[in-house]
Amino acid sequence: MNISFLGNWRKRRDPAFGVAVFTGGDGDDEGHEGLAELLSECELLRAQAARSGAELDDSAASLEALDQLVPRWRDDEETVAWLGNDAGLYLGTVVVRTVPGARWEIWPSGQPVVRLASGREIDVVEAGQEWAASGAPELSQLYAEVAEG
Repeated sequence: MNISFLGNWRKRRDPAFGVAVFTGGDGDDEGHEGLAELLSECELLRAQAARSGAELDDSAASLEALDQLVPRWRDDEETVAWLGNDAGLYLGTVVVRTVPGARWEIWPSGQPVVRLASGREIDVVEAGQEWAASGAPELSQLYAEVAEG
């Protein structure tokens, strides 16, 4: 059945891309470890990096390798969105594993963010999406800023 107003409505709406995580909210360390493991998968990003010869070993140096990738994905809007999510989650993974006191937190909306020991929260998914779409800010630069403060 062809319903013209529905077709027009769909054309005006971009597909939604993002990451949402919902937890029991008990805040235990075991739950944080499981959450960190889940968020560190980043399958699309890891596959893209492997095809380009970059190794993602959850280190700050691997963020520099990602910054050097040729952004062939930018021609595909859907790939940009998914790769951006993965890039943000990978950035968060590196921060959580290497910056003392950093840990994953989940906003009430389900958005994963990294909370530093200072209490500052970093929306790494948004940063990853910006990186995938435009290359700026560089992931290694964001990491350096976060690691300093």
